[in-house]
Formats: sequence, structure tokens, C-alpha cells
Amino acid sequence: MIKLSIGAPPVQKVAGAAFGVVFALAGLAFVLLPLIADGWLQSVITADESCPSPSEIAGIPYDLLPPAVQDCVSGGSAFLGFDDQFGPMRWISLLGIPFTLVGLYLALSSVRTAGWLDGTRATVRRAFRARTVDLATATVTAGSYSLRRNRETSRETLERFPTLTARDPESGRTITIPLHLPSSELNALAQAIRDPALATQLRTLASTP
Repeated sequence: MIKLSIGAPPVQKVAGAAFGVVFALAGLAFVLLPLIADGWLQSVITADESCPSPSEIAGIPYDLLPPAVQDCVSGGSAFLGFDDQFGPMRWISLLGIPFTLVGLYLALSSVRTAGWLDGTRATVRRAFRARTVDLATATVTAGSYSLRRNRETSRETLERFPTLTARDPESGRTITIPLHLPSSELNALAQAIRDPALATQLRTLASTP
């Protein structure tokens, strides 16, 4: 089995995972803090000296309280278990959920992205799943992806990097392998595929400094 050099180097993986975790925690904090604080803030805004304290009405069902007391404690009712409705801040807190999910995806993608070649079977693993395609029977095509560097500066450049896309003819399963690989791995891929022209291109790429 040959491990393919897919994904970031170890140091960058750690940095990417750390960034993803911090991003996810920030999103989670955005979700939780308003949920916790909403009732308290409402109780502060609607504070009234005549309003009974939570200890004074503890254990009394909300429906049995006098209307005036219900209005008085409605701001803090979430803490007392009386109200299960969302206040404005709680709806705003839902905006943090996408940030949490994106952060988790970035962390998992940094840690789990990998690839390997076992004979003619190539496997590419991403954040949530791994796909395997037999290069000897797959439809293999060459492609590329673009990467912009120094965006919004006078030195902005557009770089293109070659890729190898393999599609299983029966299942339709597809994997894409970036070809910024060491010569030994490029030669191993060339040996695994059945297209002689594409294999020659890979060997040429492997021999290019």
C-alpha cells in the first residue's frame, strides 16, 4: 500500500484543525450565550421591585400565578421553567449554528483528509467519508483546479494545479486526486491506470523537476 501525499503537511493540519475548533467554539458560544442570557436580560429590563423573587414562587405552576405576577416574571420565566418560547435574542443565537458546523467541518477536513493506493485501488478520504475506485477499470481523466493567490492586491495571481479524476463505471463513485505528488507516487498511479496516454503524461510529470 502506498500512502498518497494528499492534504496539508502535519504542521498545517494541526493549525487547520485548531482554527476549525476555535471557529466552532465561537459559533457554539454565539448559540449558547443568548440562550442563557435571554431570560436574565428580559428580567432585568422588566425588573420591578414588587415582582416576587424566584425562590418565593418556586414550585408554583406558572398557570396558577396571578396575571400580574405572570407578567412580572415572564422575563425570567425561562430560568423558572415557565416559558419555552424563544425571545428575540434566542432567535438571533441560531445564526451561530452554521458557524459551528463549518468549524467542525474545517477541523475534520484538516485531520482526516488522506489518500492511499493499494494495487490499482485508490482511496481518497475527506472529512466525513472515504471513497475507493479501482483505477484499472475506472474512467480516468485529467483535470485541474485553480487557486487565486494574493487576492485584492496588485500581485494577484491565478495558479492551476493538475488533478486526476477517476469514476467507477458501475457505481458512479468518483474520486479526485491532486497531482502535486512526489515522483514515486505519480509513477505508481501511472502503473495503476489502463489509459496509456494518460499514464505517459503522469510519468512525464513525475520526471519534471
